Amino acid sequence: MSPSRRPQPQSWFCRRDTVAMARQLLGQLLVHETAEGVAAGMIVETEAYRGPTDRAAHSFGGRRTARTEAMFGPPGHAYLYRIYGLHVCFDVVSGPPGAPEAVLVRALAPVAGLPLMRARRGGADDRELANGPGKLCQALGISMAQYGHPLWEPPLYVSPYRGPWPPSEVASGPRRNISYAQEAQAYLWRFWIRGHPLVSHPSGPSAEGR
Repeated sequence: MSPSRRPQPQSWFCRRDTVAMARQLLGQLLVHETAEGVAAGMIVETEAYRGPTDRAAHSFGGRRTARTEAMFGPPGHAYLYRIYGLHVCFDVVSGPPGAPEAVLVRALAPVAGLPLMRARRGGADDRELANGPGKLCQALGISMAQYGHPLWEPPLYVSPYRGPWPPSEVASGPRRNISYAQEAQAYLWRFWIRGHPLVSHPSGPSAEGR
C-alpha cells in the first residue's frame, strides 16, 4: 500500500483527549519531506503524557519553560526534545491551548523512503530503522528545527493510512523508563499494535523514554 501523502486536517487533532489520541495515532503515517527525499512510517507504538497531573510528563505541575512551550499551544503541533543530549524524540501535542499534554511516538514501521532511512541510520538492519523514539527521528530526518511545526502541513505531517486500529488489536502497558514518576509508573498509557514485530518493547514494564 502506498502512502496517501495527504495530511490529516487540523480538526483531526482536536477531537479526542490525550489517551484516546495515543490510540488513534496507531496506524497513521508519519511523513517527512526533505531535500533528500520523502521518508514515512506507520505509527505502531505510542505513549500518552497528561501534563500537570502526570509526574512522568515534562510539564508536570504546569512547568512552562522554553523546552515545554510548544505543549501549551494548540493540539497537532510537534513537541521535540533531546534525551541524553543526543537523540531527538517526537511528540504530538494533544491538549487544548493551555493544557500541556502530548503523545510520544515510540516506533514506526517503514513504509516509504527505505534507502534514505537506511543511509541515515548508517546501514542498520531494517528491523532497527525506526523501532525506538530516537531511531525514528534519525531515520525520518526529524530535528529540533521542526519544533512546534503544525502536523497538518508539509513537510512534516501525520497522514491517513491504516487507522483507526481495531481496539482488540491494541495492547497497552506501563510507559518506559519513568522510575522517577512515583504512582504514574503504573499508568497503562503506552499503546502498541499487538504482535507487531517493530514495536520497541512488545511487553513488560520498563527503557528509552522520557
